[in-house]
Amino acid sequence: MIGSVRGTSSHQYNPMMILAEKDTTEDNGGCYAMSFVYSGNFQGEVLKDQYNQTRMLLGVQEECFRYPLEAGETFYAPEVILSYTDQGMNRLSQNLHSCIRHHICRGKYKTEVRPVLVNSWEAAYFDFTGETLYNLAKEAKSLGIDMLVLDDGWFGKRDDDNSGLGDWYVNEAKLGETLGGLVKRVNDLGVKFGIWIEPEMISEDSDLYREHPDWALTIPGRKPVRSRNQLVLDFSRKEVVDGIFGQISAVLDNANIEYVKWDMNRSLMDVFSVMTKDQGRVMYDYVLGLYDFLDRMVNRYPDLLIEGCSGGGGRFDAGMLYYTPQIWCSDNSDAIDRLRIQYGTSFGYPVSAMGAHVSAVPNHQTGRITPLHTRGVVAMSGTFGYELDLLKLTEEEKDEVRSQIREFRKYAPLIQNGRYYRLTDPFKSEICAWEIVGNSQEEVLLNVVMEEIHGNMTVNYVQLRGLEETAMYKEQSTGKVYSGAALMHGGMPLPAEFGEYRAYQYHFVRE
Repeated sequence: MIGSVRGTSSHQYNPMMILAEKDTTEDNGGCYAMSFVYSGNFQGEVLKDQYNQTRMLLGVQEECFRYPLEAGETFYAPEVILSYTDQGMNRLSQNLHSCIRHHICRGKYKTEVRPVLVNSWEAAYFDFTGETLYNLAKEAKSLGIDMLVLDDGWFGKRDDDNSGLGDWYVNEAKLGETLGGLVKRVNDLGVKFGIWIEPEMISEDSDLYREHPDWALTIPGRKPVRSRNQLVLDFSRKEVVDGIFGQISAVLDNANIEYVKWDMNRSLMDVFSVMTKDQGRVMYDYVLGLYDFLDRMVNRYPDLLIEGCSGGGGRFDAGMLYYTPQIWCSDNSDAIDRLRIQYGTSFGYPVSAMGAHVSAVPNHQTGRITPLHTRGVVAMSGTFGYELDLLKLTEEEKDEVRSQIREFRKYAPLIQNGRYYRLTDPFKSEICAWEIVGNSQEEVLLNVVMEEIHGNMTVNYVQLRGLEETAMYKEQSTGKVYSGAALMHGGMPLPAEFGEYRAYQYHFVRE
């Protein structure tokens, strides 16, 4: 059994399960998948009985759940995506990817390539002004970046994580101007603008809490758990959802905001609602309130791109992807750690849904130093963007960023819509390799990162998948031509080079 009682699908377990035959590999064997189209508490089970029959179940978490219905009330059970293949894990993942891209995601960005953005968080954290943001946008424009995203700290009295959540009005004193004015200045550069919000949370040091302390989830007579110095708003109550939506929409109505990063940085605790007769309903109704808010957002702002986030991937599920076509994979942006994070995510979710950025070195989470090229290759297997101070890059690094963006734009339709193949297991192999193949097998992008380097290294060969065996494929940077059979059975030889964490990217086009 796996599951969550945290109010979200959680960092601990994801509401997607695979049941496979013992000898199933990436390319052969029978396997089933279940993916829950829901973003709250869940329970997944696999049971084998005395008759050697196996049953797999996925649904709402039984613990902390009770939902008595009054006369005339209806309860709608969330849906589950079910898939089976006898052709291994890669095919199973491709089935799920296709289903989510075409039948869960919706709106303008369902199939459209996402803008390349720079997020201000690791560039400035809470320390910024309108002028420093404008300078960051100017640098972004010079590098070919499409959008500047203003992260935490633009609202209320919010200079650290102890205050301000719930006060969704612009801190014009901090910016030195209106948000609408700053956005217009940035737009005039030819750069789009986005903002970060955390609508489900409230700080006790906020005007909203002083006015409506009952809006927070707390148990009467008990001290609340203040994870990350904040409390959770009771989104099971319509008046709470209405109040926060009114604040957020007032900001969006008065500035040309084209992207929103929707964050949620803690789990639900102290689950008690003054408005609900049966407390077992609260967590389920909370998710309905969340969906109601998001539904209003996507209908009122149909051209708005929303990225989901919950301390990274703590609410990465098919339910959220109905409203937010991409989700920030992890707050760990280290490129080598991301190899494993994105590998695991790929079993159930498409590349187009994975928020991934190039971050600074030494990395702010691990201190690891990784080549800029490697960071770019890893981030391209996601929505692609930057999370660093562009103004601190050397001229050589800026030229490389421009080159990365040109390369990404060239590959973006293939990355977003092609068939994804895991070629190695980064938990077991010294190389991490993955591939994206065009749906008609006419184009292939092979990506490889060397996780380990040794003395007297032998040549590594990466065997591709999903090509037409009799077709000839030209590698675009070298002009060398290979048969599909050679690439799949012999493999692509990798250079035996010195240097840690080298990455290689090969683009093949069918002759």
